Amino acid sequence: MGSSPNSKPKIVRGTAGYVLEDVPHMADYIPDLPTYTNPLQINPAYSVVKQYFVHVDDSVPQKIIANKDSPRGVHFRRAGPRQKVYFDSDDVQAAIVTCGGLCPGLNTVIRELVCALYHMYGVKKILGINGGYKGFYAHNTIALTPKIVNDIHKRGGTILGSSRGGHDTTKIVDSIQDRGINQVYIIGGDGTQRGADRIFEEIRRRHLKVAVVGIPKTIDNDIPVIDKSFGFDTAVEEAQRAINAAHVEAESGENGIGVVKLMGRYSGFIAMYATLASRDVDCCLIPESPFHLEGPGGLFEFVERRLKENGHMVIVIAEGAGQELVSESMQSLQKQDASGNKLLQDVGLWISQKIKEHFSRLKIMHINLKYIDPTYMIRAVPSNASDNVYCTLLAQSAVHGAMAGYTGFTSGLVNGRQTYIPFYRIIEGQNKVVITDRMWARLLSSTNQPSFTVSKIAAEEKREEEPTGEQQ
Repeated sequence: MGSSPNSKPKIVRGTAGYVLEDVPHMADYIPDLPTYTNPLQINPAYSVVKQYFVHVDDSVPQKIIANKDSPRGVHFRRAGPRQKVYFDSDDVQAAIVTCGGLCPGLNTVIRELVCALYHMYGVKKILGINGGYKGFYAHNTIALTPKIVNDIHKRGGTILGSSRGGHDTTKIVDSIQDRGINQVYIIGGDGTQRGADRIFEEIRRRHLKVAVVGIPKTIDNDIPVIDKSFGFDTAVEEAQRAINAAHVEAESGENGIGVVKLMGRYSGFIAMYATLASRDVDCCLIPESPFHLEGPGGLFEFVERRLKENGHMVIVIAEGAGQELVSESMQSLQKQDASGNKLLQDVGLWISQKIKEHFSRLKIMHINLKYIDPTYMIRAVPSNASDNVYCTLLAQSAVHGAMAGYTGFTSGLVNGRQTYIPFYRIIEGQNKVVITDRMWARLLSSTNQPSFTVSKIAAEEKREEEPTGEQQ
């Protein structure tokens, strides 16, 4: 995608190939902004912490692996509190909004944003925008306090409600301006962050003192640059329950097959990590790795072989895998939902039916196939312990950045460190499983499944080499 048409990336270059992809600051377009002493300097919780404030030059490398001749490479600004802030706490009117699909940890992020603003910086005026972006101009808001959000992290979903689409930049910024909002925290996926970038650009064009901060949310873990998205660990953990059930069903029947469909529209991270964690999966199918059904090296051949070897098997398939094989979906490939995502056919049902038809038609063996679709169960649960910690770090880092005057950025984890990433890097593409990487090789070794792409190429090359029977 690249950067917004109204702005240029803020790049700082140093020695030895050092590049800092910096985030915008309100001082870049509003001159003579007053600064204030950070309230954390007198906060008793932080009085015992030495060197608590982040140095102005601290940055985090995007790639941590290098050799002696490598340039220092791309860095991002390190997240954390600064000694000076650009907002008087009494003047802050913050707004929090959640957009897109559900994800474990949404309520935790909301809670920690409220608590960080309230307890760290003394901000008392915090609004929750109801129903996603539409809530800005539908005037649906609720006042948020630590008491109101005290135990929401124990619930799945989002107390603010969410929706797809409904983004009207002008109306949203008009609403922000009319209500006197000067900090906006936007929790959502790549489409939501793209909308946040447009909101930031319009705010900058109007020279408003408003910090726009994104917190990346995607259960599929497909947002680039960051190590992982919050809720992903919970989703993988919850997927184990479905895989375990499929394994019990498969093991308990004659030639039992358990098929589990997991989320993963464009990226197969949940399917891959759930498979690696389970150890009960015989075959994992993801969007990044094409597969075929018929012929040598195809899925049917592998299923037959594994059933003969073990008497049962478990197949995990990501929702976006094999869509090109679903002939009934050809017309729907061009259809999109309100967020611009293509509408997918249920590949889990489709592949289950295809496997049944194959064994029924050839009468090779009788099979017992059970199909499990835990999609919405996985994303509707509360976040687990590790995700709760991660959500806390993301939220606190976002608040520190906004109070320090930074804007137009996403709070994210890079190489294990909290950073501020410019919007244009977050919306430039999608993170996908690299099937030439070691992690996919580890999965293939764990499941002992074939690489269907390699198998198909090898089969085609073998057919080409076979003599046609014609005399030279």
